Amino acid sequence: MSKTEIDTLVEQLAKLPALGPRSARRAVLFLLKKKETHMTSLIRALTEVAEKVQPCPLCGNMDTVSPCSICSDLKRDKSQICVVQDVSDLWALERSQAFKGLYHVLGGVLSALDGIGPDELNIHSLLGKVQNGEVKEVIIALPATVDGQTTAHYLAEILENENVIVSGLSHGVPVGGELDYLDDGTLQTAFKTRRGI
Repeated sequence: MSKTEIDTLVEQLAKLPALGPRSARRAVLFLLKKKETHMTSLIRALTEVAEKVQPCPLCGNMDTVSPCSICSDLKRDKSQICVVQDVSDLWALERSQAFKGLYHVLGGVLSALDGIGPDELNIHSLLGKVQNGEVKEVIIALPATVDGQTTAHYLAEILENENVIVSGLSHGVPVGGELDYLDDGTLQTAFKTRRGI
């Protein structure tokens, strides 16, 4: 039996996180049944995002404008920078509405096993932001994993001689927990009870 366009669509959707082959087939069937109302608008949205999305040169967020809408927002507190591992963590924190400052996406965490050292992460530009004098606090919001905490301690050490407060998330973030999977209330509590590192 030869592969059809529908089979190809199912295969592509099955590659997405949290979607296996069965869920992908159900999604495709739903889209086919709602072709006029849902499939066409989904195709349009995917095309626009593919053409317009780019990384923010200031923080590393993904957006259709540059700098991103967070960095461009004049109401944000420029004296606070929240350091996150990835864009998914930034989006999770934004969803919680717990933080009103700016962000810095590292692009990963230190990992000897994976060969990821400081040079592979976006650390140099973080130091540049801190050294310009406007930043008063750096909040390290990395996963409560061994690699995440190793990275947090490394950042705390290199920021030790800068004139900034270095803090980290506190209560509510479980050991081994990924920020993207936490509920909004847990993230809000973690921000409100942050502590020095």
